[in-house]
Amino acid sequence: MNKRRWVAVVIAIALLIFSVLSSTISRRNDSKKELSQVNELLYGSDEPQEKVEESGSSNKKIVKLVVEGTIVDDGTSGLFSSGGYNHESFMKQLAKIKKDSTVKGVLLEINSPGGSVYETAEITRALKELQKEKKIPIYASMESQAASGGYYIAANSDRIYATEDTMTGSIGVIMSSMNYSGLMEKLGIADATIKSGALKDIGSSSRPQTKEDKEVLQTFVDSMYGRFVKTVAEGRKMDEAQVRKLADGRIYDGAQAVENGLVDNIGYPDQALKALKKDKGLNDAKVVSYTSGSTNFMNTWLGNSLAELQGIKPSQEDLIRNIVESVGTPQAPKAMYLYGGE
Repeated sequence: MNKRRWVAVVIAIALLIFSVLSSTISRRNDSKKELSQVNELLYGSDEPQEKVEESGSSNKKIVKLVVEGTIVDDGTSGLFSSGGYNHESFMKQLAKIKKDSTVKGVLLEINSPGGSVYETAEITRALKELQKEKKIPIYASMESQAASGGYYIAANSDRIYATEDTMTGSIGVIMSSMNYSGLMEKLGIADATIKSGALKDIGSSSRPQTKEDKEVLQTFVDSMYGRFVKTVAEGRKMDEAQVRKLADGRIYDGAQAVENGLVDNIGYPDQALKALKKDKGLNDAKVVSYTSGSTNFMNTWLGNSLAELQGIKPSQEDLIRNIVESVGTPQAPKAMYLYGGE
């Protein structure tokens, strides 16, 4: 029997077992609770699961949090996750830290060009709550890049580390859009939008941008930019005027960022972790990270094979559509804390 047939047999057996269990449990008064237990056995829990990185005292933990990729909520998680940054999972990790009294420190590892304004602000708020309410020190370690929103979430850390070659900065807000009204005119295509007010379709790509459009959008972006500047000024204990001189959107390498006060030290994640342990008296602490959910056979090769054989795995077009909707569309541009705007 070849490999493909073996996979089919295993899937069939698993589905049969699941069907029998579900049928039996559903006939009981407490079926919902028990069915949930079966689902968790087969599909796993979406709650963060602790993974030990370095052994140490069970009463003292340092949690490694990783922000990898563009900070957007792309609408996919679990079995069909597209990989990269998962906002729902990351926020659950922050909530888990808040409930765990044994967590004494956080190492925030960032490799991101930034992303959506809302998600970035939500992360920052949760991190500040850990510092203020739980008195948990946070050390940030920038890897290849921590630009725009990637820098935003690091700005309030107790200490920020970057390598000499880290790309950071890009402090600012961008709202990217295209206007093809001129092309439409050449092709004899007219915009026939019906609207309740002159600015209802502000940012539209199918009509020329007016002076009033530009003024409103600029004011909108400037308001968000002001909050970005304030966040950096408070986190780095700098005057807002000083931050604004640095925050014209330009990027810096790690060495430049140390010189201008945006970063504290040159170092890699292991060096940032070593410093956190030494500075906060956590040399004997256990170092842990979180996985997005428990490991189980439905979420690994069996689940992937089943999805592929049944054709229920989302297409690349679906994944791209989710991401595009997160960062905005030509008809509905979205303000972003994002390096380059792409």
